[in-house]
Amino acid sequence: MASLVVSLPAAQAQSSETSQKQKDQRPNILFILSDDHTSQAWGVYGGILADYVKNGNIRRLTAEGCVFNNCFCTNSISVPSRASILTGAYSHRNGVYTLDDALWPEDDNIAKHLRDGGYQTALVGKWHLKKQPAGFDYFSVFHDQGEYVDPVFKTAANWIDDDKGNNGIKETGFSTDLVTDKTIRWIENRDRNKPFMMFCHFKATHEPWDFPERLKHLYDDVTFPEPENMMEFGPEKSGRTFPGQQLENMAMRWETASKDPDKWWCRYPELPFKREGISPEDDRRQIYQKLIRDYLCCGAAIDDNIGRLLDFLDEAGLADNTIIVYVSDQGYFLGEHGFFDKRMMYEESLRMPFVIRYPKEIPAGTRNDDIILNTDFAALIADYAGVSVPEKSQGRSFRGNLKGMSPADWRQCMYYRYWTQHKIRPAHFGIRNHRYKLIFLYGDPLNTSGSENIASIPSWEFYDMLADPHEDHNLYDSPIHSGIIEQMKKEMIQMRREVGDMDEGMPKMHEIMNEYYW
Repeated sequence: MASLVVSLPAAQAQSSETSQKQKDQRPNILFILSDDHTSQAWGVYGGILADYVKNGNIRRLTAEGCVFNNCFCTNSISVPSRASILTGAYSHRNGVYTLDDALWPEDDNIAKHLRDGGYQTALVGKWHLKKQPAGFDYFSVFHDQGEYVDPVFKTAANWIDDDKGNNGIKETGFSTDLVTDKTIRWIENRDRNKPFMMFCHFKATHEPWDFPERLKHLYDDVTFPEPENMMEFGPEKSGRTFPGQQLENMAMRWETASKDPDKWWCRYPELPFKREGISPEDDRRQIYQKLIRDYLCCGAAIDDNIGRLLDFLDEAGLADNTIIVYVSDQGYFLGEHGFFDKRMMYEESLRMPFVIRYPKEIPAGTRNDDIILNTDFAALIADYAGVSVPEKSQGRSFRGNLKGMSPADWRQCMYYRYWTQHKIRPAHFGIRNHRYKLIFLYGDPLNTSGSENIASIPSWEFYDMLADPHEDHNLYDSPIHSGIIEQMKKEMIQMRREVGDMDEGMPKMHEIMNEYYW
């Protein structure tokens, strides 16, 4: 009996040690998030800019991992998208509807679950959710949007919410490079007995699209090809039902900043900008050329730094057991329809370019057509880490999809809603399947923060993306498609029920639905 008493603790210790060893072998996770780095500018999704993009390191990731062709945002604006990534929930469920909203420290998020599950967690770069980040062992984040040159970083040591002041520390350098420096430094100094989760968040490629001096001459003497629908000055040809954020508004910003840079909210590169005495078409062309040149130079700095991260993981012996995700928080218009900015449910804005690499499990050089959403990311991370999902999560892990084993009941349609109301960009919701898209522009602020206090007349748009991939022809009034539209209206109601977005307590929305939906 004595020997049994002695051997039991030893067996338990051995079992505990084995369990701990297995636990520590869980994959590290490096989640790289950029801002507005749209699929048209990655060069791996085709398009007119594919041959101009500096993307050697993004191409390396895609060659070594899996690219999703149909990854979509559920609310295409930075703050809500980032909240959905962290919580796994739609805006109406996590409470972050617009740019003016915040993610509160007490709200559940995936970082908390990883930390509680034994991971070290860190966040560097753009946060933009206003309140102090929670669930992270370490964070060093920009104040508000952050600056490209000599940005201010805030930490837990003396945190003040963004709307109450800025007491961070300015650091010398270019933001994309500095974020990578901090990411590498933290991983080097981590507790090597635990797996890590690092959120590496670049400000790029958000307006004003600045870039480091080394990239200043990247596109000297280059004239970029134009989108075929760039000269769409109004709805007459396409049948679209809203004005949109047109390129001329971008020129107005450059002109205003050229006169007095200190009175504008950001600093644009390569000013002054002038546009007198030319035709509307030539005006739009010169606006587009500057926009693309600045934007692609800004994006090139991301590619540089993805390369630095990949090289570091190789040199540190971490590459095989580290999941790397690179994704943008939403897409962006680069002159398509004559637009810039995002928000709308058109493809350029809706699509999130997404690549993931995990040599132990994900086949290299693969592409996947399944529909995935930003609300799925938390569930995927939780699956790999062996932890539970955030309490409000509505997403689903796509780990099996990545191995070529997509569940038979995987979604065939997605639901989207943009809440902020402006007359040029009405509030709207819609659904998209593998071929068709139906959008209801309800056009009412519904008390959402940041909205204009003025409504638009509700309208509908419908697109056959197989026949019309650039969404140049609104077919809502097409008799040929009336049956499909009727079916999709019913499906949209059903999807609203499934995700719980029923506008309870919003009598105005029910009035709009009763008058304009059917």
